[in-house]
Amino acid sequence: MKLLRWGEAGAEKPGMLDEAGAMRDLSSVVGDISGDVLSDKGLAALRALDPATLPMVPEGARIGAPVAGVGKMIAIGLNYADHAAEAGMQVPPEPVVFMKATSSICGPNDATEKPRGSEKLDWEVELAFVIGKRAKYVTKDEALEHVAGYMLCNDVSERGFQTERSGQWVKGKSHDTFAPIGPWLVTRDEVADPQALPMWLSVNGQGMQKGSTATMVYGVAYLVSYLSQFMTLEPGDIITTGTPPGVGMGMKPPRFLNVGDVVELGIEGLGAQRQEIVAA
Repeated sequence: MKLLRWGEAGAEKPGMLDEAGAMRDLSSVVGDISGDVLSDKGLAALRALDPATLPMVPEGARIGAPVAGVGKMIAIGLNYADHAAEAGMQVPPEPVVFMKATSSICGPNDATEKPRGSEKLDWEVELAFVIGKRAKYVTKDEALEHVAGYMLCNDVSERGFQTERSGQWVKGKSHDTFAPIGPWLVTRDEVADPQALPMWLSVNGQGMQKGSTATMVYGVAYLVSYLSQFMTLEPGDIITTGTPPGVGMGMKPPRFLNVGDVVELGIEGLGAQRQEIVAA
């Protein structure tokens, strides 16, 4: 099942894809894609619907972030050995954890703002997942039971803000539009193995990243269990899991994004995104 949210920013309505890939309006069934709707029971109720009985979403409607009410967005750094190497860093002995402000979340095809003073705007295609059931001190074996589903994320980063402005990475990760997610939330029953998903990203039509979640150092189940030892994960929380090699800062010489550039990315089975860079 593929769930989505559609409509103008700040006024999105819930929806789902039917078997033909058409968007259907769920607003007469649930208030939003959040909270209890993300539980196994809530998802089962949506799965039992006949999408053909739901109204079609108007043609050309904007697609928003597929999850509402996000309490926290947690990101994992240096989680691909080959990406750590291009960054000149060692694979960490434990996951590197940082936060992205929830105000950075936007739709998959919304424009990406280049912040004022930015000179090192970068891209990162990532697998993200959404918590569906509260997780506190869960084991790795039971971890995936707490995942509602998976989605595509571009962990947009301003490298100068991230690494040269002192303090933690969050400053380079949290500008408005720095977390395009979606287009869909793909429920976990449709993802046989989250550690076997091809992924790609291009800039102005030129391939930059090509990888697979198979090369993640710390997989989804491990991350749920690990994070739940430090903080309670609540329904709607998003975890984005790191990126394969091919980011701009790793090139020789480095290459960064400018106004007018177009970034496109995708993960097999989870859809694709497109963002044009605009001035903030």
